[in-house]
Amino acid sequence: MALGDTVMGLMARAGSALAAETLVVLDRAADGARIVVLVGPGNNGGDGLVAAAQLANAGAAVTVILASARTAADPLLATCLGRGVTVRAAGAELGAAYGDADVVVDALLGTGRSRPLAGDFLRLVAAVRREQERRPSLMVVAADIPSGVDADTGAADPAALRCDVTVTFGLPKHGHFRFPAADLVGRLVVADIGLSAAAMSGLNAQVLEPAAMALLLPTRESASNKGSFGRVLSIGGCANYMGAPVLACRAALRAGAGLVTLGAPHAVSQAMAATLLEVTHLPLTESADGGIAAGAAPIVEEAVSRYDALVAGCGMGQSAGARAFLEALLLDGIAAQAKVVVDADGLNLLAAIPDWWHDLPQQVVLTPHPGEMARLLGSSVADVQRDRVTVANGAAAVWGRVVVLKGAYTVVAAPDGAVRIAPFANPALATAGTGDVLAGITAALLAQGLAPFEAACCGVFLHGLAGELFRTERGESGLLASELTEYLPGIMRDLRAGRTTGWGRIVERRELTP
Repeated sequence: MALGDTVMGLMARAGSALAAETLVVLDRAADGARIVVLVGPGNNGGDGLVAAAQLANAGAAVTVILASARTAADPLLATCLGRGVTVRAAGAELGAAYGDADVVVDALLGTGRSRPLAGDFLRLVAAVRREQERRPSLMVVAADIPSGVDADTGAADPAALRCDVTVTFGLPKHGHFRFPAADLVGRLVVADIGLSAAAMSGLNAQVLEPAAMALLLPTRESASNKGSFGRVLSIGGCANYMGAPVLACRAALRAGAGLVTLGAPHAVSQAMAATLLEVTHLPLTESADGGIAAGAAPIVEEAVSRYDALVAGCGMGQSAGARAFLEALLLDGIAAQAKVVVDADGLNLLAAIPDWWHDLPQQVVLTPHPGEMARLLGSSVADVQRDRVTVANGAAAVWGRVVVLKGAYTVVAAPDGAVRIAPFANPALATAGTGDVLAGITAALLAQGLAPFEAACCGVFLHGLAGELFRTERGESGLLASELTEYLPGIMRDLRAGRTTGWGRIVERRELTP
C-alpha cells in the first residue's frame, strides 16, 4: 500500500494528469496528434504507460518506446496494446518515431533515480535532443522531473532534456527550484493525485502560491482612513545613495500603507522631496560625509512610536556615524517594540558587530542577498548558494528572526523551521534598487498587521509577480526598480479576485478530478 491509496491508484491518477497536460501542450484536439512516450522502469514508467493509453483513447497516434523490458502480462502495457499504441524496444531504429512527433513524454526516470544517464536511457534522450535542435517546434513533457535530474539537489546529467513542461505529482520537489535542474524543468505543473494527509504532513518547505498569498493580503474596508492601513518610516540614504530609501517609500505606498515617511539626512530629504510628493519627511542629523550622523538617534527615538513598521538600511552607507546610529536604533532599544525590515547597508553594518542578533528587536525581517548573507555568516557567496534552503533555515534558527535570502528562487525562513520558496527566477530583477522595493513592500504589509513571516512571504510573492509581469510585457532586461511598484495595485486586485494563473512562470496547480 502507498500512502493514501494503492500504488496502482496513485499511478492511474498521475498518468491521467500527465495525459491531460500533454493535451494542453498540444493546444488542439488529440485527433491526428503524434506522441512518443519514453517509458522506463518502475512507477515513473507506469505513469507514462497510463498516459499513453489515455492519449491513444483520445485519438492521438501514440508510440511507446520501452527503455527496459516489460512483459505482455504487464496490465498497463496490455492496456496500451489494446488501445492501438505502437510499442517498440529501445534498441529499434527510432528516427521515424521522433521525426514526425508533436510531443515527446519523458517518463524514463523519476524522482527516485538520480543516476547518470547511460546505455539505452542516454541513447533515447540524446536522440530527442538532436530532434529538438533540428525541429524546435517539438515539445517535451516530463513526468515528475526530467530524467537525469536529482529531485533533491537539482544536479543534472549533462545529457538531460530541456523540457517545455514538467508535471510533478503531489508536491513540488526541491530540485525543481535548484540549478542547473531549474533551467530544464520549463513550466511546472503540480498535479494533485490524492496523496493522504499523512504523506503531506510534516513538510516544512513549501512553494509560495497565489491562493495562499491572497488569504494573507490585508482587508480594505470602505469606511477606512489612512490610519487604518499603517504608517511606515523608511530610514536610510546618504550622499552616494539618495534614491534607495525613496524606492522603499514608493513601494510601501503602492503596497497599501496609509502613510509613509522618509527618514533621511537633510540633504537627501531635500533632494528627494520632489521625487515622491506623497511622502512626509523626518530630516535627520547629517554627518560630514553626507550620511546619517550618530546624533540622529534621538530624533528617531522621539518619532518611532508613531509608526507601525520601519525599514532600516536602504542606501545608508557604512560610515562610522551610520554604524553608531544603527546600533542605537536596533541594538540599544530605540526600535525594541517595532516591526522592522533590515536591508542593504543595515545588514552590512550589523555584520561588523559581534553577536549582533542577541539584542535585535524580535519582530524583524532580515532581507540579505547572497553577498550580504555571506558577510553576516562569515562565509563565502559560494557556500551560501550551494544550498540556499539549508543556509537560510539555519540562519533563521540561530538568529531567531525571519530571514529572506534573495535571489533566484528566494527563500523565506522562520525561526521555527518553516521555509517557503518563491517560484521566480527572473533576470529582469537583477538590477539596482529591486531589493529596496522588496523592503518597502514587506514593511507596508507589516504596518497593515501581518506577522513577520507572513509579511515576508507575501512581500516576496508580490515582488516576484511584479517582475514576472514586466518580463512578460517587456523582456528580461531594462527594468527600472521603480517600475516594479506600478504593478502592485493590479496584482493585489487580481489576487483578491481569485486569480491563480497567467503570471509568466508561476507554478500551476491541477486539482484532483473524480
